Amino acid sequence: LVADLEDLPHQTASAPTGPAPRGRAFRPAGTKMSSIMQYNGAAIIAMAGKDCIAIASDKRYGIRNQTMGCQMKKIFQVGDKTFVGLTGLATDMQTLDQKFRFRSNMYRLREEREMSTEAFANMVTSLLYEHRFGPYFCEPIVAGLGGEDGKSPFLCGMDLLGAQVRTEDFMVGGDCTEALYGLCESMYRPDLGPDELFEVIAQCLLSGVDRDCLAGWGCVVHVLTPEGVTTRDLKGRMD
Repeated sequence: LVADLEDLPHQTASAPTGPAPRGRAFRPAGTKMSSIMQYNGAAIIAMAGKDCIAIASDKRYGIRNQTMGCQMKKIFQVGDKTFVGLTGLATDMQTLDQKFRFRSNMYRLREEREMSTEAFANMVTSLLYEHRFGPYFCEPIVAGLGGEDGKSPFLCGMDLLGAQVRTEDFMVGGDCTEALYGLCESMYRPDLGPDELFEVIAQCLLSGVDRDCLAGWGCVVHVLTPEGVTTRDLKGRMD
């Protein structure tokens, strides 16, 4: 029997050309599934100015290339001077938002004061690292005003395990980071005022998402100063 099998002609495996079996998706040979971090799509930029910060995100909510809505909230205000932007899987973004609010409220009750931006970033790192063996598929960007005077810009980005990267100029996250990073490098200038910072971050985000089909459909920009927060909604390409 073994000899008979060895005499049979060898056949090379090839991708099926007919319809896929019912209930099972057909994926042609040579194609790869997109990362789970790109399943819903996102683009976020945070920038530091002179005694102010700005953070902006797109509004698209999609399932891979299919757009489901254009009012997706991806930036959450945690305290008076702290914002967090979340990119990645939409369900994990909502879960983390609830956990951040719970821990911030518990800190306020226990300490009888607001959590600083630096402390919030360390709390986010601790929460993500606690779940390192089954991580949340989100990469947060924390932006706010901190320091002893409460006016110093603070920017911090993390991966899904909580490893921090801190910067003094700008931070990008999401699907089209290459385009966003190049635009920010060319347009950003130190010590921008609130109005100039808004113009720069808005142009960088709107131009960057035009080069990515998983993000876009308008954007929202938050500008934080010691006096308060200014939020603006911008229209973008809807195609």
